[in-house]
Amino acid sequence: MVRIGKYEVKRLIGEGATSQVYLAHDPFAGRDVALKQMNPEMLRDPERGQLYRHLLMNEASLAGKLVHPHIAQIFDASVDEREAFVVMEYVPGGTLEAFTRPDRLLPFDRLVEIVFKCTRALDYAFRRGITHRDIKPANILLVHPDGQDIKLTDFGAAFHVASETTQVAGVGSPAYMSPQQIREMPVDQRTDIYSLGVVMYQLLTGRLPFEGSNNFSMLYRITHETPPPPHELRPDVPEALVAIVRRAMERELEHRYQDWSEFSTDLARAFGNRALNDDRFRVPEAEKFQKLREIAFFREFSDVEIWEVVGFSQWSRAQAGTVILKEGETGDHFCFLVDGEARVRKRGKLLNLLTAGDCFGEMALFSAGGGVRSATVEAATPVAVVRIGAQALLRASDTCRMHFYKAFLEVLSTRLSLANARIANV
Repeated sequence: MVRIGKYEVKRLIGEGATSQVYLAHDPFAGRDVALKQMNPEMLRDPERGQLYRHLLMNEASLAGKLVHPHIAQIFDASVDEREAFVVMEYVPGGTLEAFTRPDRLLPFDRLVEIVFKCTRALDYAFRRGITHRDIKPANILLVHPDGQDIKLTDFGAAFHVASETTQVAGVGSPAYMSPQQIREMPVDQRTDIYSLGVVMYQLLTGRLPFEGSNNFSMLYRITHETPPPPHELRPDVPEALVAIVRRAMERELEHRYQDWSEFSTDLARAFGNRALNDDRFRVPEAEKFQKLREIAFFREFSDVEIWEVVGFSQWSRAQAGTVILKEGETGDHFCFLVDGEARVRKRGKLLNLLTAGDCFGEMALFSAGGGVRSATVEAATPVAVVRIGAQALLRASDTCRMHFYKAFLEVLSTRLSLANARIANV
């Protein structure tokens, strides 16, 4: 069996001009991994060898620093004069490159959800001082070929603001470079925003926004021209997506999205357009994330924890008059109202009116009454409800669960204060 270091090589899964990527097995950890090995001749190149080692070490240095559900983890690396490789999480679904051809374009809702997840992962990285600088379809991995879960990879060209040694000039993929990156100006998240805009343009149209007979002509066009809007190449592209791509790819920094939050918010709003999502009962994960992020209860949850909640929560819609929780019945879950209004009644008496963002049903989880509901909650208008089971909460990560319990205490404290105020006014 062929080995690279301690890793058992199974097969080649990718190959580029400077490296090969193998599916390998780590016998000590008992897991399959992706192993990227630099070509030996590249390492011996007197001019470029040092750069390639630097890029690989740069990527390896991020091991353990970027722990996010949409960033491929780095496990190990080895770099010396004769051999250089990095070992990372194996993501089996291939890359987004497969969907950049005109005959294999993605449905709009799936495309937007993938790009949304990229914005959240890149925002997470930027908040830790890291700008990727090489965003392109080949560096966006699919967990499943027909799914929408993604993992960003290849942070070798990343710039870490806390370390000048990681900034390398002249790296990146020309077709996806921002005008500022081409001019070798100082970069921040807005260069990645531009690059992701190019990826989105290509996924929408099956074409790059700028093409040229050589890199020089392409780079000139990026810095001086405006690409044709996506709907000129594909007439059915919704105007909302045309506007998002246009703003992400603005040549001048002041006209571009200034941060990832602006970009992701516009993407989430695009899901409200029924041209993107005709299924009234399916809530895309990007919309779930954005809805939870807007609820005050989750304000101290990190993005990673919000994605965790998205994963174990259940979402549904109900018409006015629907009983969501019933007094006297047992229950092992609690809920959040995402949209609409609901009435809380006890023995037929109206106690409260719930609005978007309110939590209800959680007291049954902590009471000594065996989870018996103390009141009825009925939809006053059409509503969207998030349901979270007690067992799902128990299986959540420690930090996620801790934030739930802390937020529950705040909810209880607020309710007690309101109750005391009402009693004082009697």
